[in-house]
Amino acid sequence: MASGREIRGQIRSIKSTQKITKAMEMVAGSKLRRTQQRMEASRAYATRIATLVRHLAQAQGDEQRHPFLVERPEKRTAFVVVTTDRGLCGSLNINLFRILVGTMRQRQQANIELGVGVLGTKGAVFLRRLGVPILAEARGIGEHADDTKTQGVLKVLLDAYLSGVVDRIILAGNHFVNAMTQEPYLQTLLPVPPLAEETMAGHWDYIYEPSAAALMSPILGRFLEMQLYQAVVENIACEMAARMVAMKNASENAGELIDELSLVYNKTRQAGITRELSEIIAGAEAV
Repeated sequence: MASGREIRGQIRSIKSTQKITKAMEMVAGSKLRRTQQRMEASRAYATRIATLVRHLAQAQGDEQRHPFLVERPEKRTAFVVVTTDRGLCGSLNINLFRILVGTMRQRQQANIELGVGVLGTKGAVFLRRLGVPILAEARGIGEHADDTKTQGVLKVLLDAYLSGVVDRIILAGNHFVNAMTQEPYLQTLLPVPPLAEETMAGHWDYIYEPSAAALMSPILGRFLEMQLYQAVVENIACEMAARMVAMKNASENAGELIDELSLVYNKTRQAGITRELSEIIAGAEAV
């Protein structure tokens, strides 16, 4: 059994750790409010431009369809994986990796080649260990979405798609539901998936000026940039929420461990006192 001094040292160490986890919980909670506001502000725009692009994809004829709208046989797939740069955020990254690896294995079994574009240090490290070819990566995204880093990864993948090196691009990230729930997802970016038939009542099209071909490229480019930006912003909010919950659980676990060690320390101390009293009484009787 450990001595009383050793137990006191363990208690002091755990209390120091508990102070750190409580501070990290408060910091994550404060940052969560800001990141959640930024996420919600951009979500409406991202949803609307996605609907607009799918309307255009449905309305255009085959003779004028943009390459981003054309479905082709899938021989090689690229995944855009959005993860965190730091840990201490519970199982946020692990849950995403689980569904990502499952999907990758299914495609490998179908003899489909894979490539990856990564945003976030954790994803880059994991996928390199996994041995998946990394086409582009950006680390150190931080707490604010950096357009230059996200656009760099996106440009590499779009060039690969336009040149025929990649036939499909799938976005993998985390969706923010609330502070307690974050859901990993996989979403096809290219080719742009059509809307469900029930949302397309009748045949219609927009009036284009100067032309459909001149407008489709910038609109689709903006759409893809916004989808990736929204994924990064949501992942940052997910990270702060997951870290806040993880640090709260760590603080509570530390408190329980301190209570258990305090009980052991008191028992050890009481046993020591009882032993000393027995020795004193035995010595007095011997005299």
